[in-house]
Amino acid sequence: MDPPEACCSPPSVEFLVAVARDLLQATFEDLNQEQLKRFRHKLRDATLDGRNIPWGRLDGLDAMDLAAQLTHFYGPEPALDVTRKTLKRADMLDVAARLKEQQLQRLGPSSSTLRSISEYKKKYRDHVLQQHAKVKERNARSVKINKRFTKLLIAREGAALPDEALGCTKELEPEPQRARRSDTHTFNRLFGRDEEGQRPLTVVLQGPAGIGKTMAAKKILYDWAAGKLYHGQVDFAFFLPCRELLERPGACSLADLVLDQCPQRKAPLKPMLARPERLLFILDGADDLPPLAPHAAPCTDPFQAADAARVLGGLLGKTLLPAARLLVTARTTAPGRLLDRLCSPQCAEVCGFSDKDKKKYFHKFFRDERLAERAYRFVKENETLFALCFVPFVCWIVCTVLRQQLELGQDLSRTSKTTTSVYLLFIISVLSSAPAADAPRMRAELRKLCRLAREGTLGHRAQFAEKDLERLELRGSKVQTLFLSKKELPGVLQTDVTYQFMDQSFQEFFSALSYLLEEERDLRALLQGESHLTLTTRFLFGLLNPDRVSDMQRHFGVAVPERVKQDVLLWMQEQGQGRRRAAPEKTAGTDAAEDAEEPEEEECEPNYPLELLYCLYETQEDAFVRQALRCLPELELERVRLSRMDLVILSYCVRCCPPGQALRLVSCGLAPAQKKKKSLMKRLHSSLGGSSSQASKRKPQPSPLRPLFEAMTDEHCGLNSLTVQQPSLQEAPQYIISILRQSVALSTLDLGDCQLPGPVVTSLCAALQHPGCRLQTLSLTSVELSKESLKELQAVKTAKPGLVIIHPALDSHPKPSKGLSDAL
Repeated sequence: MDPPEACCSPPSVEFLVAVARDLLQATFEDLNQEQLKRFRHKLRDATLDGRNIPWGRLDGLDAMDLAAQLTHFYGPEPALDVTRKTLKRADMLDVAARLKEQQLQRLGPSSSTLRSISEYKKKYRDHVLQQHAKVKERNARSVKINKRFTKLLIAREGAALPDEALGCTKELEPEPQRARRSDTHTFNRLFGRDEEGQRPLTVVLQGPAGIGKTMAAKKILYDWAAGKLYHGQVDFAFFLPCRELLERPGACSLADLVLDQCPQRKAPLKPMLARPERLLFILDGADDLPPLAPHAAPCTDPFQAADAARVLGGLLGKTLLPAARLLVTARTTAPGRLLDRLCSPQCAEVCGFSDKDKKKYFHKFFRDERLAERAYRFVKENETLFALCFVPFVCWIVCTVLRQQLELGQDLSRTSKTTTSVYLLFIISVLSSAPAADAPRMRAELRKLCRLAREGTLGHRAQFAEKDLERLELRGSKVQTLFLSKKELPGVLQTDVTYQFMDQSFQEFFSALSYLLEEERDLRALLQGESHLTLTTRFLFGLLNPDRVSDMQRHFGVAVPERVKQDVLLWMQEQGQGRRRAAPEKTAGTDAAEDAEEPEEEECEPNYPLELLYCLYETQEDAFVRQALRCLPELELERVRLSRMDLVILSYCVRCCPPGQALRLVSCGLAPAQKKKKSLMKRLHSSLGGSSSQASKRKPQPSPLRPLFEAMTDEHCGLNSLTVQQPSLQEAPQYIISILRQSVALSTLDLGDCQLPGPVVTSLCAALQHPGCRLQTLSLTSVELSKESLKELQAVKTAKPGLVIIHPALDSHPKPSKGLSDAL
């Protein structure tokens, strides 16, 4: 608890003198005669500002007189400082420590310490502004953060926002929150109070690779230093890149990590850490932290040296500076393990660029208005590529490739529409800039670079030493300068040099490429690997596309045998038979029964089928996807907030469904939509009474659900069974009704607990009686229906005796006891 004097107005001089005398007298009274004599002897050499008490004034003084003499000669606070230093010189360390503790309890930090901290705050902020004013782009070019940073969409969980929900109407369920653009207000709200008035101490920014989490975290640090964020709440903020720190050799303390970020090693460290409630630690990439060892003692002392994993784990678990604020960035691949280590975290999702901000990014990147507009128009017309550009890193790659094509006068249509194809095109474009005579050497270097990437990815390494490059004969090579960034760190005897890929996702892409460039291909190590290999697996699937295989053969001189696809299909078959990727925290010897009880497994499992669909989408080969989906006869997505990109992927795979496929959407919802601000003119027009006329002219936004259900009407779609169990997908029944007349394969439909108002039931009955409807079984077991709706459905049953309608209130068919699948 902070002493009152530390938070209020400074105490009076009389108060300081009285307290100092009491503290000194009590300290001296605890000393025996020999200790007091030794103290007076050492006090002769104690000087402050060149002054010390003459020996004649000290001889023979008792505890009370000695305390009065010191206070009178030096002043109250300096007298306490001189006494503590003298006690240490007299080998009475425990007495000195006790005096310091009592001083803090009675007086709080000394005025000189407070003054020192206040001055150092400004010095540290200026240092952060200077250090983080520029950020390095992936091609190692430095740009000003304020000029390059483009606002991202950030959706904070649990925030009640009064905006109309995407795809919902106001009469129905409560609206989901909307995503806000990352301005100063949004960043300030991250640590804002929740609906119960509680202010979170831990905030998690989560999102997929390349979505801009690190850039957002650095912008938060920069804006804090500029005085725009957390004013009056945070005195010091520190940026801790977890992956780099985990590879730091030797032991370190949190104090060491803080000093590394200070402008000099003489920072007032103890006073800085003495008020943890005024500190902000930004842990970038916290999902890279390994699980804590079962019997490892938690790190509790900021000055305790330990391995980086324990120090960072202590911050996450709040055993280390529990009152400090934490801003944590992490991928959304498998958040369960990380969230379990945090204390009451407030989660926010980084959703990437809005359509408006995509355009802004293009103009910031090109700087030439004509080129920016031409490139943007091309991408806007390519619907899938435009959708991919919500990821900032993909947007950067697309812009880089387009700029090169525009400068060389090439056809922009070469730019492809999946993440894998965009990455591959970028690499081919970069390598093509080298002279043709260097091609054989570049191919050999590329294989070695891919091997380095794979070793690092499988071994959780992002930093590589010079010896790693020398071992693979990559040091000084062309590919090193093109794809690796160099980082120099001050060492004990010499400067330590490390290398890392221009972006973590690039390392994972090269890892996937290594399995196709090398003759020895152990795909099982990747496919059966841990969750951190998810993106690498996606890239592997994408590289199996026939056009990508042709590109690799033409540019890299490698032939990918057909058996690679067969290995992948065999693995897909194992997934369909119930064999799942092992959770990251498991070991080979973990008992199967214990695995089944792990909560992390239960949390991550429902999202796993969606990840498989992402992998299949990357191939963009309909025949292969159809063959792979035969291994997964039932696709069940449970508790997934479907983003627009999720729905694009799901729609593509539904279009490729083989005959007999089943799709179950259980407790799924839509991801937050963007919160849009009205322009000044629109607000003025609305305030003058023109809102109603404008509303009548405004076209309704198409629902993101539409492509999914349209895919079910494709002539190649063999989807046989559809289950939707979630009231929040309000538009789903309307779209389902529209496809009943057109779907060639859908025969079984379960609407679970969806809400079906009377008009919707009327439309459903009309669709069921349409000549084109091939539905055979309709389950409405948990749907609440009015008497009128039940009569309409009973009439349909009478008119179409071949149609089975399951509902407990319909007499002609009993309620199934174990669900729809058993009833069928």
